[in-house]
Amino acid sequence: MAFGWIDEQADARRRAGLLRTLRPRSADSPLLDLASNDYLGLARHPEVIEGAAEAARRWGGGATGSRLVTGTTELHGELERELAGFCGFEAALVFSSGYAANLAAVTALAPHGSLIVSDAGNHASLIDGCRLARGATQVVAHADPEAVRKVLASDSGTAVVVSDTVFSVDGDAAPLGELAHACREFGAGLLVDDAHGLGVLGEGGRGAPYAVGLAGAPDVVATVTLSKSLGSQGGAVLGPARVIDHLVNTARTFIFDTGLAPAATGAALAALRLLCREPERAARAREVATRLHTRLTASGLEAVRPDAAVVSVCAPTPERAVRWAADCRAAGLAVGCFRPPSVPDGVSRLRLTARADLTDGQLDRAVWVIGETRP
Repeated sequence: MAFGWIDEQADARRRAGLLRTLRPRSADSPLLDLASNDYLGLARHPEVIEGAAEAARRWGGGATGSRLVTGTTELHGELERELAGFCGFEAALVFSSGYAANLAAVTALAPHGSLIVSDAGNHASLIDGCRLARGATQVVAHADPEAVRKVLASDSGTAVVVSDTVFSVDGDAAPLGELAHACREFGAGLLVDDAHGLGVLGEGGRGAPYAVGLAGAPDVVATVTLSKSLGSQGGAVLGPARVIDHLVNTARTFIFDTGLAPAATGAALAALRLLCREPERAARAREVATRLHTRLTASGLEAVRPDAAVVSVCAPTPERAVRWAADCRAAGLAVGCFRPPSVPDGVSRLRLTARADLTDGQLDRAVWVIGETRP
């Protein structure tokens, strides 16, 4: 039977406790949310909602075409200029998703004959970018600048080092300063995905590259999402103007994809402007993450120390992780549940996100529920 192997794979996933299902949420869910990536609590902020609504009223429901045809509005240009300025880069280019932005950046900056050095803990979008790129990829140990240096030393051609700034599973930060030093030692470029750093790290949430003095450097390119701290949808590549011009002319996920919808563009712009006015939101997200980690470890749970807003709590098995998350949900708390193959080390986890708008009372409630439902 055609596609019969699909049933076999589904059965295997079910037996291993790895079957995934969609769970639509209601607009008025009563759950306390520690599962989303809405780090600054802006997705439902009135100004962000109005930014989306006003953009839709003015520009319509969709971008109507690719960015090079009809899909670029004046609003896209405003967002690109203000996002680049906020993060400290010369220019920016907005995409329909962070995934598309990463595919564009990796494939456009790794031509045939080049070397890509990729961290073993990188996000799937960076991994897929490496697979699609015409350069050769060498995967190195997680957060290991010396491993990067050894690979770069073995190749004399064009090279780019690719890494998350904050890794999405455990929330640990990459050693960006050391990576940049290794790149400069061998004339390589550095491409970093700051999806989980924007809005949380750096002065007022300007991101991880800004925090370590790499923003605006001629050999550094960053990607971001608009769907996490900015509470909207979409992604962007930030870097030197000549790199952005190169992407406009070569990146297939830019050239052949419909532009970001006006509503998402307007929402992201409103969120960015709000963050500029309320930079304390970034510090609050970090504070909540630290408090979560401290209290969970004090109760005997194994949790990874957060470098940004993600707190990872280890679970014994995939099945018990799923049950733990379900018990949390039954008690009124939404948490993330990461299992193989989403986790590269094979260790199942609860993944908690520290939101800047969590009250002390909500934080107390979350810690209590997680402790009470532990497997």
